[in-house]
Amino acid sequence: MAASGSFEEFYAGTAGRLLGQLFLVTGDLHAAEEIVQEAFTRASVRWTRLRDYDVPQAWVRRVAMNLAADRARGLRRQAAAILRLGPPSTVPSVSVETLALVQALRSLPVRQRQAIVLHYLVDLPVEEVAHILAVRGGTVKSLLARGRRSLAARLGEPEEVFDRA
Repeated sequence: MAASGSFEEFYAGTAGRLLGQLFLVTGDLHAAEEIVQEAFTRASVRWTRLRDYDVPQAWVRRVAMNLAADRARGLRRQAAAILRLGPPSTVPSVSVETLALVQALRSLPVRQRQAIVLHYLVDLPVEEVAHILAVRGGTVKSLLARGRRSLAARLGEPEEVFDRA
């Protein structure tokens, strides 16, 4: 039976059942939630076609099952790599300042965050950051300037602390 209503109605009527099914498949509620969210995200952009399917839930379930299988394969590869490489080295404790920086970085758009990290923390020149991000050098400089302003305001530091671009 086709779903003639809105995507929101479809989601509300089917998401809980699908989450229960994926929880049983993955054994991990958090992973099941992420998979179901991704499957419904993909369905939302295709809703104009999917709503005319006899059983649009079957499409979403298939996508979710494929995502779960992909996740399982990835976890197996990760486990094999860990066994091959051995345990990771000890991670040093994180300072209060580092936590504040991480929180401030999260407030930036992803491109600004990438530029800031690559330039200031990884110490790459602007040209190399531009190459990695597939943008022009001027764009990197602009991202760095806007990111510096935002970080300075968020951290309560003068902008010159970050000035190196």
